[in-house]
Amino acid sequence: MTDRQDIAACLDALLRPEGFKDYGPNGLQVEGRREVRHIASGVTASLAFIDAAIAAGADTLLVHHGLFWRGQDGRLTGWLAERVRRLMAAQVNLFAYHLPLDAHAELGNNAQLGLRLGLTADARFGEQELGFIGSAVLGLDELAARVQQQLGRAPLVLPGDGRALRRVAWCTGGAQGYFEAAIAAGADAFITGEASEPQQHLARETGAAFLACGHHATERYGAPAVAAHVAGRFGLEHRFIDIENPA
Repeated sequence: MTDRQDIAACLDALLRPEGFKDYGPNGLQVEGRREVRHIASGVTASLAFIDAAIAAGADTLLVHHGLFWRGQDGRLTGWLAERVRRLMAAQVNLFAYHLPLDAHAELGNNAQLGLRLGLTADARFGEQELGFIGSAVLGLDELAARVQQQLGRAPLVLPGDGRALRRVAWCTGGAQGYFEAAIAAGADAFITGEASEPQQHLARETGAAFLACGHHATERYGAPAVAAHVAGRFGLEHRFIDIENPA
């Protein structure tokens, strides 16, 4: 059993949210019971995740996508009220870390995705240096096959000019807007979660390849890595609960 404040202090010291300009509050978003015994991690604080975590006996949740975002209507009505109601009724804590969870050099989403794809970053790029880039010697088909094997889904591939890949960049989630910065940083290919209309044209005109691998699929690894680290430090139970999302 560990005090909630000790969990909060550990997470803040590890992820350093004060160093980021983010889209919502990082840290404790919903306060539940003070004593922590069982952490459940997941990508998003959806109702399905909350219900599954409560059913599994978790008293504390750690997610990448929390409940509150800049610019949203702050009233607790509808779907948002129901999520908060479930948490409050069960006295479950909700911690959420967005950009800090992407950026952590070892446990974050980008680092953990790179680990699974056999990619090692030697530099950062883009806004707030969220993008990772490193050397690689492989072809585009091999990279796409690694993605499919590790993430369990085939990526959308915009092949560029078919060049050999010497530098590969990546940034998980909805980072398609980082493609141009990745190219400027010297990337022959860029991996992220989503694609928008401009990326096809950039791939054709610059020759760099672009792979959209799924927002949820690329961000499944940071939260459980961080939660396992914290649970191990305090001797707590931890479970990762993955709620399927094709996006």
